[in-house]
Formats: sequence, C-alpha cells, structure tokens
Amino acid sequence: MEENEMDKKKVIREFGLSSFSIDNQTSVIILSLIITVLGIVAYRTMPKESFPEIVIPTVYVGTSYPGNSPVDMENLITRPIEKELQAINDVKDIRSTSIQDYSSIVVEFNPNVDIAKAIQDVKDAVDKAKSELPSDLDQDPDVLEINTSDFPIMNVNISGDYPEPDLKEYAEYLQDEIEKLAEISNADLGGTIEREIRIDADLYKMDALGVSFSDISDAVSAENVTMSGGNVLAGDFRRSLRIDGEFRQPQEIEDIIVKIENNKIVYLRDVARVRDTYEERVSYARSSQLLVVTVNLVMRRGDNLLDDSV
Repeated sequence: MEENEMDKKKVIREFGLSSFSIDNQTSVIILSLIITVLGIVAYRTMPKESFPEIVIPTVYVGTSYPGNSPVDMENLITRPIEKELQAINDVKDIRSTSIQDYSSIVVEFNPNVDIAKAIQDVKDAVDKAKSELPSDLDQDPDVLEINTSDFPIMNVNISGDYPEPDLKEYAEYLQDEIEKLAEISNADLGGTIEREIRIDADLYKMDALGVSFSDISDAVSAENVTMSGGNVLAGDFRRSLRIDGEFRQPQEIEDIIVKIENNKIVYLRDVARVRDTYEERVSYARSSQLLVVTVNLVMRRGDNLLDDSV
C-alpha cells in the first residue's frame, strides 16, 4: 500500500510545448522576435482607408411630372410603382417621397443581392407599372444605382472679404489643384452662381418693328461663332487661319443686326436690353453664418488614405 502511494507521488505531469520552450529558450525568443517584426511590418504596409467602401445594394427611382401637387404625385406615380416593387424578391426596405412635381423611391435590397440583378429587377418592375402611370409623362422614370463611394467625404470651404465671383474663381483654382492628387476621384463646387448673359426683349417694340423671338435667337447664334478660315502659304510655312467671332463683352450683343426690312436696319438694342447677370441660384453654402464656396471631395477607393504624405 505504501509503495503504491510512493509511485503516485513520483509521477510528474508536464505540458510538452512548455517543456520544449524551456529547453530551447534561445530559439523561442528568436522566433518570437521574428513574428513580432513581421507583424509590425505587415501592419504598417497594409492598405488602409479612412472611409472604407460599404456596398449596400440600393436602387433609386425618380419620376418627374411637372404641374402636380404632392398628393397627386403620390396617387398617380408613387403608389403604382411601389405596388410593382413590392413583388420583387430580396427587398429589405422601400422608402418613397412625393413632392411638388417629383416622386422619388429608394429600394434597398439584402446585402447578398448582386447590384446588377437588383437594377434589372427594378427596371422590370417599373416597366410593368408604366401601364398605370399617366400617359402624358414627359419622360420615363429614371432608375439609378446609389453608390456610397460617390458621396463626398470631405468639404473644403472658401470664404473671405471678396465678391462671390472672386471666391468662385479661387475655388475653381483649388478644384483643379486638388483633382491632380491621385487619391481624389472628383471635386465638385457647391454654393456657386453661374454667370448668365440675359436678353430682356420688349414685346411692344418687337411687335412694332415686326421682330420675332426666332429672329433674335437666330441672329445671336449666327454672330457668336468661331470658325476655321482654312490655311494660307506664307513663305516656307503654311499657317492656319481662325476667325474669332465670339462676343467678348455683353455690350457687343446689342449691336447685332436682328432684321433688315425695307432698307431699315433693326438692331438688338432697338427691341431688347442685354444684362450681365447670374443664373438663379440652385445651391447655398454657409459656414459660421458666412457665405462660402464649397469644394466637395470624392476619394478614390483602394488607396492608403491614412498615409501622412496625402
């Protein structure tokens, strides 16, 4: 009995990996250092993105129907299309908005759905709904993919004590410089206004002189033209000619001859007034209650966007 107890006490249990590590300390330390160094190198060279691309199959359906209230847009456009969209498989959510003259529907699919198949399914559903849509639609509904990688991930605001046209000029220069960066896919301007040369015609003067709108339009189009004049041999060289007929100042437009009738010349200034102005604003940009011009940046995907050199 005593001998059995002594045998049990002599039994030693050990873990093979620990014993091997103790017996080969130098090799284990070197192997650990190698693994650590390789891990650090792999971490530093691994491509990283500040805003990784997340692919969510989402399709947008937009329909324009001018002259209709939001209630009419919902009843005439949104509901017939939604009815067909609900029959599509693997649809996760459908969101719609009906506003004055426009209907928008966002269809979100399950993550495992291929975006090309999702777009085709939505197009087929919209085609089925056309029989229930108004027959006087100007154009068919637009079916587009919503790609989150196309959304701006950075906004650069430009402000200062300058007129808005000057701010736009500075923004356009910055836009060109930013688009030269390999990491930038696109840079768009926001909160800007576009220059517009406006011709305000006087209907009473036009009627008195027998001038129509087509006369004014044709005259302006015919005068504001730059064309090639062929080429001419000058000595040992052949030089090309260019006829520059584009307007440089808005006041030059007023001197256009609109019509000649009974040897009487009718200039544009006789029936209209030319103004150097701006188009109707379609976007606003503000920062700290100041008027700014915004440069919206869209980054390329797959680049190391966290690199300090960017």
